[in-house]
Amino acid sequence: MARPGQRRSGRTRTESGAKRRGAARPAEQGIIPVLAQVARDVDGAVRRPPTRQAVRTKFQVVALLMREERARVRSDSTLTESKRTQQLKRLDSVATLLARIAARDTSLLELLAEDARVSDAARAYKATVMRAGGLEPPEEPPPAAPPAPAPGAEKRVVPRSVISRQMANPFLAPDFAAAAERVTPQVRRLAGWELLEPLFRSFEHAGPGAPACMPLPEPRSVSAAHGRKLMPHQAQVVEATARGHRTFLLADEPGLGKTAQALLAAQAADAYPLLVVAPNVVKTNWAHEVDMWTPKRRPTVVHGDGDQVDGFADVVIVNYEILDRHVGWLGDLGFRGMIVDEAHFIKNKGSQRSQHVLAVSERIRARTGRPLLMALTGTPLINDIEDFRAIWQFLGWIDDTKPLATLLSSLEDTGLTPADPGFYSAARTRVIDMGIVRRRKADVVADIPARRVADLPVELDSAAGRSIRASEDALARRLVGRYRSAVEARADDAVVDGAVDAAVGGIDLALARRVAAAELKDSSSKAGGENVFTMVRRIGQAKAGLAADYAAQLARNVGKVVFFAKHVDVMDQAEQTFADRGIGYVSIRGDQTPKAREKSIAAFTGDPDVSIVVCSLTAAGVGLNLQVASNLVLAELSWTYAEQTQAIDRIHRIGQAEPVTAWRIIAAQTIDSTIAELIDSKSGLAARALDGAGEEDVDSSTDVQLEALVTLLTDALAGEGTA
Repeated sequence: MARPGQRRSGRTRTESGAKRRGAARPAEQGIIPVLAQVARDVDGAVRRPPTRQAVRTKFQVVALLMREERARVRSDSTLTESKRTQQLKRLDSVATLLARIAARDTSLLELLAEDARVSDAARAYKATVMRAGGLEPPEEPPPAAPPAPAPGAEKRVVPRSVISRQMANPFLAPDFAAAAERVTPQVRRLAGWELLEPLFRSFEHAGPGAPACMPLPEPRSVSAAHGRKLMPHQAQVVEATARGHRTFLLADEPGLGKTAQALLAAQAADAYPLLVVAPNVVKTNWAHEVDMWTPKRRPTVVHGDGDQVDGFADVVIVNYEILDRHVGWLGDLGFRGMIVDEAHFIKNKGSQRSQHVLAVSERIRARTGRPLLMALTGTPLINDIEDFRAIWQFLGWIDDTKPLATLLSSLEDTGLTPADPGFYSAARTRVIDMGIVRRRKADVVADIPARRVADLPVELDSAAGRSIRASEDALARRLVGRYRSAVEARADDAVVDGAVDAAVGGIDLALARRVAAAELKDSSSKAGGENVFTMVRRIGQAKAGLAADYAAQLARNVGKVVFFAKHVDVMDQAEQTFADRGIGYVSIRGDQTPKAREKSIAAFTGDPDVSIVVCSLTAAGVGLNLQVASNLVLAELSWTYAEQTQAIDRIHRIGQAEPVTAWRIIAAQTIDSTIAELIDSKSGLAARALDGAGEEDVDSSTDVQLEALVTLLTDALAGEGTA
């Protein structure tokens, strides 16, 4: 409202206030008297709380212009010293008034910070005040260009099932513990010290016998589904999780069951939904392990754009190669746990793969108080400790420049600084206690069997895989056609050649075997056409790259690895993969001379730069001693249990100091899985025969081939619902 005797006008109150007494006296010209008047207006308003936003804006503008005018006066060379002193004195009086105002409403102090946000309204009011003081406001800079999209953002997708989950759960329950985790501890002794480099160096300074594993509690008996039990060293990690530990760098050697430990730790922590990031070659195996160890939890595997992903699953499994497409929704889903398998894949922090993993981890830690975070790798802890920088950051132990709250507080408690002699040993222990777990096979040899076969299912989701499944379907239809023709042709459904049929679920098993035998005979006698032999070979070719990738991972983790295959083209493809990865290898093939064979064996057993020997199942399955390795990869399945055993016995021999693990690569959802089950069933028969319980031929390749076809036929008939 206008005061009595004062006319309304289009001018602002500042402009009218500056001119209401007519022309200003010379001493009152310029910006300073305008600032003083606005400050007095603000003072009056603050005396009548609450302080409105418009008043806060005026306070901030006066403070900004006062700083700018003080800097201008001090640098103006045209002013005499007395004039400069006079101007600064007048500015000091405005500053004193602002200080009194802020004392009345201390919330105004935040507007004086160097990084305080200046709103659009404040910028507009600042221009008005400057004009009233006879100054020309600077031109507004053009609007900033929108930020560049994150790398890979143009590829990002959100699966429809995930949208359905988000709509069904529009709000995540608040987790105030997440904010508490980000509170910076009081730092006194270590303030100002560079700490990351000393932490990394502390692992290089470790003397012989220095611990490489955090203290782990004595485990209780941990039982999983189907009567499975964890080995004692596995149960220790689960017990530590049950007692509240939430970050682990699980660096056990391959073959010690890191996957089972991680899944049961997630169950102990109730860390669902759980995200698993893994190499492509093992992501199908993760789903298999979830079903095996925690069958009440539903897994889903992300392929491609995630069209088939189950957004409501408990465990989401995605491979590194497609993470860029899914990093957006993965960060927002509300995961309470995250597992990174083969975590040394993220050692290069500059790679897109590492940045995506770290981005998702940061989102999870920001939204969830104390999530379960586990990095799994078989790489020895003491090699290239700098490679663990990204892993420590994933686990929330450090950021780009410093240790984060929990680790920083632990280092502060040591009472030492990097200048003290005992700092490195103490710092190394504190980092290990954050959750580094490292056991070797030799450390837990009593826990694990001397020899075991570990199946590694892989998904053939390429064009070759689709072609193989189509061929398998065609073979099944051909068998079903033969079976139906035989049923229609025979005169008596109950009797075949005078014998009573064995029927299971309406399927005549005796007839099914006769049909399978006829197909097997035709397959053996015909050179062309699709049959069980050509299909198994194509499966081997399709698995070759995945099997070689896994062997390369093993070689980097544990050193020497033996790679077995049946066909030359599979061996060729594997060797090309090793060459591309820069991994030293040699070959043992059937067409080698004895001298070349001996040279390859000597190189594998004696040359530290040769990590892998590529062996033919038929040429290298007997007569070799390769016990320098304790890990073996079976890229293709044999037709007999004996042939598989002979291959494993190349490293499981007298003098082998470590437990042996044979990694059997199996193409999921193909006849490969059936063949693996049949070979395993032969192992029990062989054991009973050796014990004198039977004399039948328990290891005929024809038996496995025949039973594989019978299984294919009966599964197809059962799928139709009628025989």
